[in-house]
Amino acid sequence: MRLAPLLILGAGLLAGCAGPGSPDGTWINQPIIDAAREGIPLREALLAHGPVLEWRLDSQRGLATYSNGFEAPQGEMTAGEKAGHWQVSYQGDYQEDLTQESEELVQQASANGPEQHFSRPTHVAEDGTPLGSSFEWALYDAYLGGEWKIREGTGEGGLVLFHPDGRLEGLPGTERYALCLAGDCAAMAGEHDSLWLQLGNQGAPWLFERNGDDLRILEAINRAAPDEVPDLRPGRQVWLLERD
Repeated sequence: MRLAPLLILGAGLLAGCAGPGSPDGTWINQPIIDAAREGIPLREALLAHGPVLEWRLDSQRGLATYSNGFEAPQGEMTAGEKAGHWQVSYQGDYQEDLTQESEELVQQASANGPEQHFSRPTHVAEDGTPLGSSFEWALYDAYLGGEWKIREGTGEGGLVLFHPDGRLEGLPGTERYALCLAGDCAAMAGEHDSLWLQLGNQGAPWLFERNGDDLRILEAINRAAPDEVPDLRPGRQVWLLERD
């Protein structure tokens, strides 16, 4: 989630535009998604396998852009000396090296971050939408997909559906959600996982804990003074959801 009521719905170029062996199109950080799906906290999965969430490559125009959840810098993409090797140069005198290995794109370790691995998404967002949402779609589907039942809290016994486009059904007083992936929302939540819940134009951050097929949604208590950066800590449990 980027901390704002505005929810991101989709991003990326159609992967089908790339020919066989071409690096062009959208690549997502699948290891983050796999680690989160296996049950480790989302924040830990992001730290272990990120920080880049998604790449968008266009070798014909010599452009490459990545998203880390709060910024999307665009660089100049040039072919390396070896086939399948690419260099992306950015203003400020830094660069990233990419290697295409069969069905995988590898971002080589550098002073800016560790080695990271990317795959083609099964669902690619529409043209013209913000970069990073093909990753978000895949994460939301893998991490929160399926049917959840409210075991405790308002609406107990009801069915909850987290759709991969950010729509939310069945959770009283909400209709949209977004997971916090980076940026201000992550800084405010510290070591805790957080999400944004929204109804109409009104929304607020919440903290959550996922343990297997149990999802606890907690009040986010701000311990900071009014003139300080928010410092969110877990409050009372408002809902306990269980995935069927």
